[in-house]
Amino acid sequence: MFFIFIILSLIIALAAGIYICLCTRRLLEFYGADIKKKWVKAANIIISIVLAGLCMPLFTNTAVIILHLVASFLFFDIIAYIVQRIYGKRQKGNKYHACRKIYQCGILPVLMVSIILGYGYYNMNHINVKKYEITTDKYIGGSCRILFLSDVHYGTVQDKEILKNEISSMNSYNPDIVILGGDIVEEGTSKEDMQEIFSLLGSLQNQHGIYYVYGNHDRQPYTDHRTFSDEELEQAITQNGIQILEDTYVETSNGIILAGRADATMGGHSDRLSSKKILKDADHSKYIIVADHQPIGVEENAAQGASLELSGHTHGGQIWPAGPLSEIAGVLNYGMYKRGSCKLIVSSGVAGWTYSMRTGKHCEYVIVDIKEK
Repeated sequence: MFFIFIILSLIIALAAGIYICLCTRRLLEFYGADIKKKWVKAANIIISIVLAGLCMPLFTNTAVIILHLVASFLFFDIIAYIVQRIYGKRQKGNKYHACRKIYQCGILPVLMVSIILGYGYYNMNHINVKKYEITTDKYIGGSCRILFLSDVHYGTVQDKEILKNEISSMNSYNPDIVILGGDIVEEGTSKEDMQEIFSLLGSLQNQHGIYYVYGNHDRQPYTDHRTFSDEELEQAITQNGIQILEDTYVETSNGIILAGRADATMGGHSDRLSSKKILKDADHSKYIIVADHQPIGVEENAAQGASLELSGHTHGGQIWPAGPLSEIAGVLNYGMYKRGSCKLIVSSGVAGWTYSMRTGKHCEYVIVDIKEK
């Protein structure tokens, strides 16, 4: 998988470098540089190689900015080509020449990217609330309100004060159950921030408990320089009154069966227990909720009588067009889905990963109201 990613990065960087070379040459010519001179040609090649090289580490803000610029220049080149094909043989007036000058100077792609990434930065630093209502024939004591948070990635790409300021808003919904869907912390989270976020989340309003499932980043597996151990992480979680569910289930005090699954990436599909094994001793006549960091296995859960699965992980496609492309590829990316008797809610998460912007879905926490018919 890593080898495939490296090859993909090389292909993207090579394609971007070739196109950057063409665009830079055109811009240099527009601004009066003599493109026949050797030093101008050399400068063009150097600029192209450097910018292409900066695209190689795809998981950086720099790569996102450069690739957005490449895509925007390509977009306007296509528009210009279409306009040329339509109006090329007709008389060209002053308006046509003025528009062509604006296109050639490169201001339009830069302006477009500035707007898109400006929105992305704003989007990363504002948390919305997403509400769902579900009805059931099963007994749940009338109704149950769930607060679901996932993908906080605390202390990294989002200002910590933004989430802190949302705690009172979350508490105002008076949730019965709080479920933490994984990736609350990650490789970039310090030990102090890890302890702070679980202290903060442990203070959330609840009637029937706060429950947690691990994500693929929580135990910091993708770094050789961890800032906390598995034991320190578990201690911070449990000392704040949060119960870890990892391939096990509990029956909450309002009669709901809540199962939590081990993360599929970290344990591997073959290592984590199946829903059938996890729920073999559960009362299947009760309302069953499965919390799984990744939105997979919903058909398996449905076969075991689960009525609802809550997941995150996808970030809803943090950088557009990742979301639409993943949906086309069959990924359950964002929103509510139904598979058999089980509904699946996929949250875009409270924050994001590695990029300090969101040009796709917004940041959110989820309120799920379950009511008896």
